[in-house]
Amino acid sequence: MENMLRYKGKPLVRRGNMIYYGDPQDKYMIVMIITSSTKKKDLDVTTGVTIQLMLNDGKKEKMIKQAERDGMYAAMDIAEYWLNDALENG
Repeated sequence: MENMLRYKGKPLVRRGNMIYYGDPQDKYMIVMIITSSTKKKDLDVTTGVTIQLMLNDGKKEKMIKQAERDGMYAAMDIAEYWLNDALENG
């Protein structure tokens, strides 16, 4: 896990249109689903993201809350806040 991409100290993994944020061993993690994007020159720029705070109890995942945001910056902002809050107070 040393070469894994991290954001503010937590793992960040993308598989297709889904982005997983947080340590899979923790009680909570974030799932972000890219719902829309546009082409800017040769780049795909994310324009819509669904953010889900998930409870990970080892057997199954359960969605705790969900939100929609325009763009990755706004999505990462709420994801980071939700995850830290859940890990500290959950």
